[in-house]
Amino acid sequence: MTEGNFVDYLKAFVTSGNGGKGSVHLHREKYITKGGPDGGDGGRGGHVIIRGNSNLWTLVTYKFKKHFKAGHGEHGSKNRSTGADGQDVYMDVPLGTVVRNGDTNEILFEITENGEEKIVAEGGMGGRGNWHFKTSTNQTPRYAQPGIEGQEHNIVLELKLLADVGLVGFPNAGKSTLLSVITSAKPKIADYEFTTLKPNLGIVEYRDFQSFVMADIPGIIEGAAEGKGLGHYFLRHIERNATLLFLIPADSKDISKEYEILLDELRRYNPELVDKQRIVAISKSDMLDDELQQMMKVELDATLNAPYLFISSVAQKGIQELKDVLWKQLNE
Repeated sequence: MTEGNFVDYLKAFVTSGNGGKGSVHLHREKYITKGGPDGGDGGRGGHVIIRGNSNLWTLVTYKFKKHFKAGHGEHGSKNRSTGADGQDVYMDVPLGTVVRNGDTNEILFEITENGEEKIVAEGGMGGRGNWHFKTSTNQTPRYAQPGIEGQEHNIVLELKLLADVGLVGFPNAGKSTLLSVITSAKPKIADYEFTTLKPNLGIVEYRDFQSFVMADIPGIIEGAAEGKGLGHYFLRHIERNATLLFLIPADSKDISKEYEILLDELRRYNPELVDKQRIVAISKSDMLDDELQQMMKVELDATLNAPYLFISSVAQKGIQELKDVLWKQLNE
């Protein structure tokens, strides 16, 4: 999936169908005089339904289609015949999609299971035919109910990726390189900041044919919670990760300070993110000799308030150990 095809936020306009009118009809048949009212009910208007689909992971299907309109219910007819219901319209979305009211920004519901269906615009009820209104004193009612009009809504679809592990770090920390090494994903890798413009997903193969999903989120910079850089667009995806893997390069001036800055940005965006399990991976550690690494360990033990380990994606150093630690945390 190319970067241009990753769509995680869009607005749409949905319209449900009108209910059909009830019929005003008096029975007419040979040898039956004064057959009485037999007008049927109108059909229900079509719903607009949001449906979860585990085969999707982006909202690109609706990138160029923003209007969805369900069918109207048919009118009732003679012999108490009910009109056909209007055709429902289904919008298939990836799991983890949040649906909001476009006018108030209120969360309407969330799709988290495959095949889960939620009505976002309910079709209007069909009107009742005149046979419902006959009484002993009103034996030939010449009126019926009109159908109820459908609903119109502006909605917002907001995707939050469902992944087991989320990579968090500053730009050019080596997140994409790690993802390309530890999974079969092929993210863009280059020697400049913000090479990742959209989140990337990869499946990490573990022992005994087991696996878990890792997500590479675009780099966060200080002030991201207020809208600086690109990372603030994708902080919502971190909300769905079970474990957060902080990636900080070994040549950083102050590893503990960088970790605290990243953690503070998450806290300012959503305080609940701080409650997630966290691991710090010191990337690019192939630049360190054993003596320097031991000196860094002494310093990190005193200043870093999180479990950590040294890795190198290029040299394949500590990769299996990292998988073991992540797997253990995910299954606690």
